[in-house]
Amino acid sequence: MSNRPTQYAEYPQHHAHDHGRPQARRVGPVKAPPPKANQSDYTIAHGGKQVRIGPVVFWIVVGTVTVLGAWSAATATYFAFRDDVLTKLIARQADMQYAYEDRIAELRAKIDRTTSRQMLDQEQFDQKLDQVMRRQTTLESRATALGAMPDLSVTGSIGKPPARGAAIEPTTSIPKPSPISDTVTFVAPPDREARLESRTPALTAQPNQFAKLGGVDNVIGRLQASLDQVESRQIATLAAAEESMDSKVRRMRGAISDLGLNMAKLESATPRAPMGGPFVPVKLSSSADPFERQLYRIHVTRAQMDKLNRTMALVPYRKPVVGEVEFTSGFGVRSDPFLGRPAMHTGLDFRGATGDPIRATANGRVVSAAYAGGYGRMVEIDHGNGLSTRYGHMSAINVKVGDVIKIGQVIGLVGSTGRSTGPHLHYETRIDGEAVDPQKFLRAGVRLNAG
Repeated sequence: MSNRPTQYAEYPQHHAHDHGRPQARRVGPVKAPPPKANQSDYTIAHGGKQVRIGPVVFWIVVGTVTVLGAWSAATATYFAFRDDVLTKLIARQADMQYAYEDRIAELRAKIDRTTSRQMLDQEQFDQKLDQVMRRQTTLESRATALGAMPDLSVTGSIGKPPARGAAIEPTTSIPKPSPISDTVTFVAPPDREARLESRTPALTAQPNQFAKLGGVDNVIGRLQASLDQVESRQIATLAAAEESMDSKVRRMRGAISDLGLNMAKLESATPRAPMGGPFVPVKLSSSADPFERQLYRIHVTRAQMDKLNRTMALVPYRKPVVGEVEFTSGFGVRSDPFLGRPAMHTGLDFRGATGDPIRATANGRVVSAAYAGGYGRMVEIDHGNGLSTRYGHMSAINVKVGDVIKIGQVIGLVGSTGRSTGPHLHYETRIDGEAVDPQKFLRAGVRLNAG
């Protein structure tokens, strides 16, 4: 490419092989000079040919070539460093993959820990539930044992007979425990219902009930609290029963001692009911809990009290008449109602109306039932061991000699036969045939009935 003016092209060109030859003068037509080129144009010469281009086209070509060169350089650079880029990309992908794997492993470990904790919680719940169920079974057996204890209250004075047609309400001195099935209601989670239903019908609940209770711990807490209340009531009932029995035994022994009676003689005179069987000593297990030990003591005390009750049934410490008691004359020296002189009164006079029932004050056998001088119509009952009672001035006698008498049995009616100034009952208590003050026995009966 050249930017030379075109006027230099009019001179003829000389070649090397033309030297030495005469130049022939050529005469030809004169050509007109070419038009003058623009100074800003660019000329490209190649192979004797020239191409004239303008500046715009030139710079377009230059720009295109530059862009292509830059693109080629960038492409070459990319391919030159492609291994490093790929390596970095692969490393980055590997790092991301490792991060994801680590996260997945962490989540799996967390899931495993949660699963293990849930399994442990389930095992703990099963253990607690089994403990609660065993405790419920124990409390139910205790309730059965407490409910089986009979009422061994001491027979006191003869009560007023109920009206005809009136229902007799039994009285008990030992409170009976309420069944715990009315107190404890097990509530289990839904996933445990099927298993628990096969073990006890009381352990059923709906899922919404479990949700309302606030979880397993709350359920176990409620069950434990309910069982604690039942156990507390059972322990209180057992303690009250033991205290009541011990108190009655002490009062009966004290009454016999105050009356001056011989316990051994009384026990030997006590008739034995028809019973028998092999002797099996009572044994208490070494692993017995406090409740079982206390229940054992109660059984021993109950056997003693039962024996004392049979013995005390022969002691005439009850009243021979019902209702309010009014004495018209006491035991001891008094003025004779007929002679007006001091005389010994060997019994108690109970005011009464003719025809009022007279009842036996202890078990025994009739040894006399007839008219007996100043006694009028009189009944004498032998209670054994030298104890006997006499009932005088009767208007009628309802028993005969040899009859076996029970406590409270009507043996006659109040009257005024014999040496009497009006209807009343003359009541005597004798030990080995000698009259003693009946009030001594009646006061012992009051103490026995006070507890």
